[in-house]
Amino acid sequence: MHPFMRWFINAVALFVAALIVPKIRFSASGTTPGLNEWVTLAVVALIFGVINVTIRPIVVFLTLPLTIVTLGLFIFVVNALMLMLTSRIARALDLGFRVEDFGAALLGALVISVVSFVLSRFFIRDS
Repeated sequence: MHPFMRWFINAVALFVAALIVPKIRFSASGTTPGLNEWVTLAVVALIFGVINVTIRPIVVFLTLPLTIVTLGLFIFVVNALMLMLTSRIARALDLGFRVEDFGAALLGALVISVVSFVLSRFFIRDS
């Protein structure tokens, strides 16, 4: 998949998660986003993508036995941790993206996974 398309899908999935999950806050949630909010969303999606490419594979490898024992359900916990790390980095950079607690991160990770899956199937055509 083209990196720009993955970045766009991540941005949309993060925005949808901020709209659906009450404890995930994006400065544009519930309003019509302006240019600054779209730029913030793009930067947060970039951070989320970089974390998923660099840190997530290491965490998945280290937690592989636990993932096998839980029949793959621990992956949702790993995804929630990656979302919380994205929130921490966004907070450090003073961006308008916050995840309040682990429960919100877990639900947000589930929403992001579903939205990413649906958009990937919609936009990506098999050759």
